[in-house]
Amino acid sequence: TQGYSSAASDVYKRQIIFISLRAIWMKGGGAIKLLFFVLKILPMIDKNVVTGIVLQWLEGKDYFLVDVTVSPDDKIVVEIDHAEGVWIDDCVELSRYIESNLNRDEEDYELEVGSAGIGQPFKVLQQYVIHKGKEVEVLANDGKKYKGVLTDVDDSKFTLTVQTKIKPEGSKRPKLVDQLITFTYDEIKYTKYLISFK
Repeated sequence: TQGYSSAASDVYKRQIIFISLRAIWMKGGGAIKLLFFVLKILPMIDKNVVTGIVLQWLEGKDYFLVDVTVSPDDKIVVEIDHAEGVWIDDCVELSRYIESNLNRDEEDYELEVGSAGIGQPFKVLQQYVIHKGKEVEVLANDGKKYKGVLTDVDDSKFTLTVQTKIKPEGSKRPKLVDQLITFTYDEIKYTKYLISFK
């Protein structure tokens, strides 16, 4: 675990503490006053280090990692997910585990651990898998939205079952029929769980 802290300390960002460049020309003495900028080197949290710590905690668990982000001001946000939902106690446990593997004396950071937001676009394949059989919304690259049941998922594509109104020949009223639509992941802008209040 110490390897994570030492690895993070090898990654640096340049933080400009003070910048002022001012020249004043004085006719009498011909003096020029210059104030130069000062650079201070501070350690920056390495996203890969945090990801490695989270993956260690996930070993042997049914949780999976959705995303890790580290902002320029070292705010760490970790998103995890689970087929049956995310428990707050597990978020607390993961948060403490991350903190135990990072050195605050070397890296000053803010940490937030939680579940992937309900109704937010899917980021990883496992989110498609755990929502199989549930209603989702898909926005295609052409701007058209589809709402239906996530029927099938694999590494390259997924299939949606949508209900379409079709008027059979000789019928006065249209009927709802199931239609299968398959998308590759590069054909869509997003897929997200459709929250229903029915």
